[in-house]
This record gives sequence, C-alpha cells and structure tokens, in this order.
Amino acid sequence: MLLIAAYVLFVTLGNLVAWRIGVLIEQNWPIASLPIFLAMFFAILILAWPLAVRATARWDDEPAE
Repeated sequence: MLLIAAYVLFVTLGNLVAWRIGVLIEQNWPIASLPIFLAMFFAILILAWPLAVRATARWDDEPAE
C-alpha cells in the first residue's frame, strides 16, 4: 500500500511541475505547449514507478520477526 501511495505522490507532484512548465511555455510558444506537456506527462508516469520502488525499498528489506 505504501508503494502505491508513493507512486501517486510522485505522479501528482511531477504533473504539477509539468503543468507549470507547460503554462510558462504557452506564454512564449503556444503551439509547442501541448506536445511538450504530453511528453512530460507520459515521462512522469513511466519514471514515477521506479522512483516509488526505490523510495519504499528500505521498508521491504527489514527482516520479519
């Protein structure tokens, strides 16, 4: 359950950053904002899983009593 919560947290934070970058790009180069945002969106979905696994791995390594 902790792994899924970490994944949702990383995706949420990453997409907030991607949204802000998309807004900044839209002000200067409107036609490129959607493709750049979509690329960041899918990259975040892919990269958030390994980050969540790495962040929660230390709790899995503890020996059971």
